[in-house]
Amino acid sequence: MSDTIETFLKSADWLQEATGPLYVRLRKRLEQSIEAGVLAESAPLPGEREMAHLTGLSRVTVRRALQDLVERGIIVQRQGSGSFVADGTPRVEQSLSLLTSFTEDMTRRGLDSTSEWLDRGIHTPSPEEVMALALSSGEEVARLSRLRMANDRPMAIEHAALPVDILPHPEGVTSSLYEVLERDGNRPVRAMQRISAINLEANDAAVLGVEPGVAGLRIVRTSFLSNRRVVEFTRSVYRGDAYDFVAELRLANS
Repeated sequence: MSDTIETFLKSADWLQEATGPLYVRLRKRLEQSIEAGVLAESAPLPGEREMAHLTGLSRVTVRRALQDLVERGIIVQRQGSGSFVADGTPRVEQSLSLLTSFTEDMTRRGLDSTSEWLDRGIHTPSPEEVMALALSSGEEVARLSRLRMANDRPMAIEHAALPVDILPHPEGVTSSLYEVLERDGNRPVRAMQRISAINLEANDAAVLGVEPGVAGLRIVRTSFLSNRRVVEFTRSVYRGDAYDFVAELRLANS
């Protein structure tokens, strides 16, 4: 850690001049260090013990300040590595009650969505795809695999499989899959989605630009037409530091 951040934290004046609980004063001082460029994107912060020594604050106070910064998306914590300034990746809240595409989600939040194609073509289905899409023997599937990005930051890896009669020309999908399906009258109207917490494997972590083993989300979604036919089977891996999934809950029979 450079002397600059040590000096920035060691000065007693800022702690005496600030108001509010001690952890809030420290949180604001760390925010100031990031805004002033003392700590750049992805830069490591001093450890809890070192920060307590520099500031004269307890480790409990330091830990509370860091947790506040984590919750605000300003820093990220990596198990075994410490705390780091966030790299600017947008943090997105996605509703679990709406069936929308990635492109629609990003547009609604004022973010530019782009994709890097990993695969786009007609393939022999895997056993999992045969079961999920209720395919007959000998049928093929259209596959779309891509890295999804928001404001040029990697957010998710998405693997979609669809029956060929639903998407006969997967190369025609250039941005939103749902736009193409809606144009052809095949946009899904409901879906079943399963979300699991995972630690990202090395290959996925490399594509998403994060360290192997960090927290992520695996999402498997099966989407249906109004006639109950399965139209889409998608498996996605999301960065855990970029997504919050939000659901509205109601009392039964309310």
